[in-house]
Amino acid sequence: MQTTDIRKGLKIQIDGVPYAIVEHQFVKPGKGQSFTRCRIKNLTTGNVIERTWKSGESVELADIETRKLTYSWDEGDSLVFMDTATGDQLHVMKDKVGDETRFLSEGLDCEVTIYNGNAIGIDLPPSVVLQITESEPGIKGDTASGATKPARLSTGTTVNVPLFIKEGEWVKVDTRTGDYLERVNR
Repeated sequence: MQTTDIRKGLKIQIDGVPYAIVEHQFVKPGKGQSFTRCRIKNLTTGNVIERTWKSGESVELADIETRKLTYSWDEGDSLVFMDTATGDQLHVMKDKVGDETRFLSEGLDCEVTIYNGNAIGIDLPPSVVLQITESEPGIKGDTASGATKPARLSTGTTVNVPLFIKEGEWVKVDTRTGDYLERVNR
C-alpha cells in the first residue's frame, strides 16, 4: 500500500508490530520531496508515536480482524469471550484489556481485535446498563442541588450517581468516561 492511501483508522504493520493511524497529514514543502506525517498507536501497548514516510514509499497492512463476541466469564488471568454463531471460545489476557474490565458483565457484546490469531484488545459498546449493588440513601429534599454520591455497580466498580438513585436500581454508564448517564427501568 502506498503512503497516498493512508487514512485515519487504517491498521498497518511496522517491524512485525500492529499500529493504527490516529491522525495523518500530507506535507508538500516548497523545496524538497513531499511526505506524509502520521501519529500512530501501537495496538499491543497503546503507546502513540509520530512517524513520517516520503511520498512513494509503501506501508505494510496488518493482518487484523475485528469480531463481535459476547463476554462469558472471568477465568483467572484471562477473560473468556464466545462467538454466539459458532460457539467458539476465545481467551483474552486481562493485561491486554486493561481498565475496560470494570464495565464487563456477562452477556455483553464487545468488539475483539485479533492479530495473527491472538486477541490484542477489546472495544466496549459506548454505554452499558448495570445494577447498583451498594449505595448510601439520599437525603430527602436535597435532590435539586445536582449533588452526587458514590455507588458500587454489579461489576464492582464505583461511579458517581445523583442522590435519588437507590440500591437495586439499574443505570446506564458511559464506558469511555465512566460517567452516569441515566436511570433505566428494568
